[in-house]
Amino acid sequence: MGAAMRRIHVGNALSAFGLGFTVPYLYVYVAQVRGLGAMTAGLVLAVFAVAALIVLPFAGRAIVRRGPLPVLLAALVTAALGALSLGIAGSAAAVLVSASLLGAGQAVMQPALATMIVDCSSAETRSRAFAMQFFLQNLGLGVGGLIGGHLVDTTSAASFTLLFAIEAAMFLLLAVVMTTVRMPHAPRIEDAPAAGRGSWKQLLGNRAMVQLCVLGFVLFFACYGQFESGLSAYGVEAAGISTSALGTALAANTLMIVVAQFAVLRFVERRRRSRVIAAVGLIWAVAWAVAGYAGLGHGSQEMATAAFVSTYALFGLGEAMLSPTVAPLVADLAPEGMAGQYNSAFALVKQLALAVGPAVGGPLGASLHAPYIVAFLVFSLGITVLAVRLGRQLTEVQDQPWLGKSRVVARGGAPVSADV
Repeated sequence: MGAAMRRIHVGNALSAFGLGFTVPYLYVYVAQVRGLGAMTAGLVLAVFAVAALIVLPFAGRAIVRRGPLPVLLAALVTAALGALSLGIAGSAAAVLVSASLLGAGQAVMQPALATMIVDCSSAETRSRAFAMQFFLQNLGLGVGGLIGGHLVDTTSAASFTLLFAIEAAMFLLLAVVMTTVRMPHAPRIEDAPAAGRGSWKQLLGNRAMVQLCVLGFVLFFACYGQFESGLSAYGVEAAGISTSALGTALAANTLMIVVAQFAVLRFVERRRRSRVIAAVGLIWAVAWAVAGYAGLGHGSQEMATAAFVSTYALFGLGEAMLSPTVAPLVADLAPEGMAGQYNSAFALVKQLALAVGPAVGGPLGASLHAPYIVAFLVFSLGITVLAVRLGRQLTEVQDQPWLGKSRVVARGGAPVSADV
């Protein structure tokens, strides 16, 4: 791991640590501490998604033209301003404006950091680099949430102001760290407007990338989009899960990722990417079946709780398998100089899934328990089907990257062999 990659991973950990400080407590802060009500708090969460959907198409174009580092620095400053202003905002309008800044900055960080990882990695090291990124993100979120939970006091707005100030400081510290990163020489596509239009047309003409985006939507919709909405509502309403047990389930998910990430990496990095994703669909189908037992079975409350916690742990196992698989595949599908565009497009798909997932899953999980489980078990099996179909569109090197020659790629480039 080179010096640039080490700094990028430090940056990932710092950004996740800052987000972990505030994200779990955002609803409580807006609705109760600031006294703005549940509707305003719900709008704040929606603003995060809307801001991401607005800025991501432009972020990809900017990364293609300027490179990922300047775009990342701009995103970090924007997010820091949003976090700081959110900590002192007292009106609904101020809270919504601040949330839009924070949401936009957070959204742009993802494809910018992912493109920097692509720039500084080779075909042999890329899977491990993205696995390390995912590991540090989950560790940072967990540690940040744990420390933040001990600092907040719902009777004191000042404690939340401190939390948001720490989050802003993390973003600014990350900006300072990133300025020390020396990126490899990167080709740039000049004439950004024309390049932007052409790149979107080119992306939509890439059949494998389009299929991967469809698969990505189902992945995020059926897993991440349900964690804190439909699945938690189902657990409380159908399985009688307590709030403490729900917290334990979320902790089990993070613990599984942290413990299993590199053991899983050794298993998946020499296997076809499409088959790894297909296996994740089967694992998640088992997870939904276990969740069905928790809420619809006739076992004891202890058995239901154990099954529910196991569901989150199985999801974590699948996530650990995906982290060294999907993000490197996005990079390898991108033509030279276009990794930023492809990363932004995939991030856009993720945000759409995270916006639609809770809206669909929340009401289903809370009231229609059996249809909810059946529907998402079918979605998980659909992941397996889509992954097998995607494998037919990939070249041998894209599906089995270890077959390609090892080399540090130029920005946006993917390892290219004679059969690509």
